[in-house]
Amino acid sequence: MPIPPSLRVLLRTIPTLAPVSNRAVLSVSGSQATEFLNGLLACSVQGKQIYGAFLHAQGRVLYDTFLYNSPTPSLSATGPTYLIEYDPTPSEAPTLMSLLKRYVLRAKVRIRDVSEEWDVWAAWGSERAKETREWNWARSGAVEPVWRTNEWPWGTENGTILDRRAPGMGKRMLVRKGETPADASTHELAGKDAYLLHRIMHGVPEGSVDTQPMHAFPIESNLDAMGGLDFRKGCYVGQELTVRTYHTGAVRKRILPIHISSPTSLPPYMSIKPSLPSTTDGAAVKTPRLRGSSTLLSTIAAPGIGSSVGLALVRLEHLRPDIALVAQEKGEQSWKVEPFWADWWPEQPPDEVHDLNSLV
Repeated sequence: MPIPPSLRVLLRTIPTLAPVSNRAVLSVSGSQATEFLNGLLACSVQGKQIYGAFLHAQGRVLYDTFLYNSPTPSLSATGPTYLIEYDPTPSEAPTLMSLLKRYVLRAKVRIRDVSEEWDVWAAWGSERAKETREWNWARSGAVEPVWRTNEWPWGTENGTILDRRAPGMGKRMLVRKGETPADASTHELAGKDAYLLHRIMHGVPEGSVDTQPMHAFPIESNLDAMGGLDFRKGCYVGQELTVRTYHTGAVRKRILPIHISSPTSLPPYMSIKPSLPSTTDGAAVKTPRLRGSSTLLSTIAAPGIGSSVGLALVRLEHLRPDIALVAQEKGEQSWKVEPFWADWWPEQPPDEVHDLNSLV
């Protein structure tokens, strides 16, 4: 299920610059800052910029984050200064500040909220060559990007991260509050909705709506494919269940981009129900019972095509031509939902594919 031709008009390929809304920034500095963060993040912290996530002990996502090297490190600071960009929306999870302070103990680190000092911007569309990737698949259905480069994949310019979550995502930058990025001279300035549409069309979940704190599993939320998980590093919070799923589990759900028949955006967490077409001759057709439902996440209206697009946590066993998916509010109007795979999503080798319908 590739991107439908009618939706390709939504892919904005000209050089574009847009603000990223609802983001906060924490500063973590000190002689033990690298070791401290490496014990908490699900990615490997090596003193360089990277994308990752904080998990809780049962392996569910608390915060998906970008970790920057500070563009303005303090001359008086001992050790590195990292800036953590994340979604601060209140949820069931503890605040990230309180979570980090819980683990400080005797670690020589200093944690500050510097959200009032920084804005977050995204830029894309200026990539000269189409990016190709290699992938490492696990029997579970988890998949990791393989970086075949001598350069650090997430970039080395402090305060600017190459957004390698998906090819074509571009880069994101920390910019002093109220200032405009230097890329404004070469990129078309767009609003925050342009960035939301951009990442939806690339199948990239982000923030508390898409990776619901205390509920979302990292592999189902595509953090593996987006380079946010290191399955080979040492201990970190939430490692046990994550690594066990990678080696012995089966990935039953994925966050996918979807096309919705609704002309307006829909609220998140609506249930998406599967159904089979009814027979016209009245004959009984013996088919397996359709288990479970999918869940609507971020959505945005696309007036140019008279409908909406979004992201949804989709049960992979429902991705069959004979199964229709419908989002419906309680007893009210319903909308047709059509999932599709982003252009960059890798195809799983046949010998690595589980038959999800045979798993109990």
